[in-house]
Amino acid sequence: MAEWNADDGRDGAAARAVKVIAVTGGKGGVGKTTVSANLAVALAERGREVLVLDADLGLANIDVLLGLQPRWNLGHVLAGERTLEDIMVTGPRGIRILPASSGVRRMANLGPLEHAGLIRAFSELSGRLDYLLVDTAAGIHDSVLTFARAAQHALVVVCDEPASLTDAYALIKVLSRDQGLGRFKVVASQTRSPGEGRDLYQKLVRVCDRFLDVTLEYAGAIPYDEFARRSIQRQVAVVEAYPGCLASQAFKNLAARADTWAVPGGARGHLEFFVERMVMAGSGAGALQ
Repeated sequence: MAEWNADDGRDGAAARAVKVIAVTGGKGGVGKTTVSANLAVALAERGREVLVLDADLGLANIDVLLGLQPRWNLGHVLAGERTLEDIMVTGPRGIRILPASSGVRRMANLGPLEHAGLIRAFSELSGRLDYLLVDTAAGIHDSVLTFARAAQHALVVVCDEPASLTDAYALIKVLSRDQGLGRFKVVASQTRSPGEGRDLYQKLVRVCDRFLDVTLEYAGAIPYDEFARRSIQRQVAVVEAYPGCLASQAFKNLAARADTWAVPGGARGHLEFFVERMVMAGSGAGALQ
């Protein structure tokens, strides 16, 4: 694999601020990984350098979704056998992916020292990078909370199922109460009508406003699209396979919105800051302001 060179000729490339987005959801099956993969490709089409961390530590599948066959994964990094740059694979439009290990129970139950080892491994990464997308597991497992807490933006994926909204609320509640997160972005997935996404968002807003001190922002909706289903069967990103379909246009709109999201902390928005936040979240330290 070609070296991911830190010096690509752009001034200040190595010190660029990196926008870190955790794509998460309260339950499985809401389309979280589909959102992660297609948002990454859509951002790359906008000229952004994107790295995707498959942080579903145990049921990894973003490589499967994109038809990739990585030789190594995060399990090899934790074992000290490979570095993060060793395990990186290149996906569509040049996005880079750090694959997790699928079906390995130990990866879903990392201890504090293993979490710390994974966090330290990030300090080895170099190169020009605009976005780090973290595709978390579903639910409120410790790893989900750690990754979401460390990111600058938490993007919560919901769909029109009662359990989806209930579990999304539970996730937001835990992240707010235990990790100090106060702002969340919400994207509705698999919507069947133009107004359904906004309606789902408003339902979540009403219950959060009643019981939590958080701010939600509507990030848009991804409509149900037969072309999206076909792309999953073909193991390609829908924005690449069917760029003109409704789902692809929605992912491109989401990427355009993501480009407007601020990088909190200014110059401290690079990967080192993400690593620092990971350490603090993983150790149960108090929330950063």
